Amino acid sequence: MEVQTTPVERKFVDAEIRMVGKIEYDESRVKEIAAWVPGRIDRLYVDFTGTLVRKGDHMVYLYSPQLLSSQAELLQAAKAVQESASGTTELIRRASIATLEAAREKLRLLGLQKEQIEEIEKTGSTTDHLTIYAPIGGIVIAKHANAGDYVDTGTKIYTIADLSQLWVKLDAYESDLAWLRYGQAVEFAAEAYPGEVFKGTISFIDPMLNPMTRTVKLRVNVENPGGWLKPEMFVRAVVHSKVAGAGMVMDENMAGKWICPMHPSVVKTSAGQCDICGMDLVTTESLGYVTAKQAGEPPLVIPATAALITGKRAVVYVRLADKEKPTFEGREIVLGPRAGDYYLVKEGLAEGEVVVTNGNFKIDSALQIQAKPSMMNPQGGAAPMGHQHGAGQMKQEMEKSNVESKNHKH
Repeated sequence: MEVQTTPVERKFVDAEIRMVGKIEYDESRVKEIAAWVPGRIDRLYVDFTGTLVRKGDHMVYLYSPQLLSSQAELLQAAKAVQESASGTTELIRRASIATLEAAREKLRLLGLQKEQIEEIEKTGSTTDHLTIYAPIGGIVIAKHANAGDYVDTGTKIYTIADLSQLWVKLDAYESDLAWLRYGQAVEFAAEAYPGEVFKGTISFIDPMLNPMTRTVKLRVNVENPGGWLKPEMFVRAVVHSKVAGAGMVMDENMAGKWICPMHPSVVKTSAGQCDICGMDLVTTESLGYVTAKQAGEPPLVIPATAALITGKRAVVYVRLADKEKPTFEGREIVLGPRAGDYYLVKEGLAEGEVVVTNGNFKIDSALQIQAKPSMMNPQGGAAPMGHQHGAGQMKQEMEKSNVESKNHKH
C-alpha cells in the first residue's frame, strides 16, 4: 500500500503567503489645486493630464477683482507704519504693525506668495490677477476646468499625485490572516518587469472582510524613486512568516521594538513619538511579534498531507506502537491554521506519535469497504450493496496487513 509515516514534532515552521493585487496612488500624496478667490481663469499653464510638474511650478493665471481691495488694504497699512515711525506713541506704532501683518496674512490666505506680497509693498502697485502654483511635485491626474471658466472659492482646477511613493493593494485570504502583521516586509513582482523584485511594508490591514471574494485588503507602502511602478499595474506578492505558538510571528527585526501605528516605517528601540505625525509609538509585541526567546515552546505540527479534512472534521491515522505488524488507528484531531506544508495541531496528538502522510486515503477507503469507522463514516456501518470490483481483494490485503480501526477519539 506504500504507506509512509512521519513523527509528530514540535518546531517553528515557515509560512509563505502569496497574494495578488494592483498598484494605486498614495492617498496622502494626492493634492487638489483649487481657486482661493472667486474669479475667471484666464490661462491654464498645464493643458492636459499626465504632465509632470515640480513643486512651485505656475499652474493657473486667475483674474479676480477681490484681490484689488485686499491689496489696497495692504498698501494703506504699510503707509500707516511708515508714518508712525516718528512722532507717534509706541501703542499706535504697535497697532499699525499689527494691522500690516493682518493685511499680509489676508493676502497669503487668498493665495499670494510671500515674494508677491513683498513686491506689492515695494512697488506700491496692485494687480487683479493671481498666479496659483503647484503645492507638490508629481503628475497631473485630473483637469477639472478650462480657460475662460468662472470659479468660486474652493473650486477644483487640477489634481496632482506624487508618484515617488505608492500604495499596493493586495487581497489576502482569511485563512492567511494569522500570519500577516502590520509592519511586515513584502516582496512583489510586476508583470511589466519580469525578474525584478520590489519591496514594501504592510501599512494597513482592512478590518472588514469582502463577503464576495472572502478576502481582506492589505495596503503596502512602496518607495518609487525611479518611477518604474505605475498605478493600476498588477502585481504578485509574497510574505514570509516564521510561525510561533499562540498565533504569534517571530521576527527579530521587529520584535522588542516600538512602531508608529500610522507610519510603519518609523520603528524605534524605545518608547517615544512618531517623527512624522507625533503619535505615541506602540510595542511590536502588541501587534503579534515575538523574538525566538519570547516564543517559548515550538508549536506541535504535522505535515499537511497527514490530515484528512471533510469540512467539519480532521482525521489522521496514527501508527500504534505496541503492535507487531503495522497497525493504524483513525483519530479525530483539532487543527490550527496551516503554515506552508504543515498544520498546527491544537488537540488530539502528542509529540512523538507517528502519523500516516502517504497512503492514508488507501487505509480509509479499505475501512469503508469493510464497513468500519472511517473519515466519511465515523460510526461505521454496512457496506453498500451492489457489484464492487476489487472489494474482496482489498479486504484480503487489509487482513494480511492487519490494519485495524478504533472509534474516533475527540
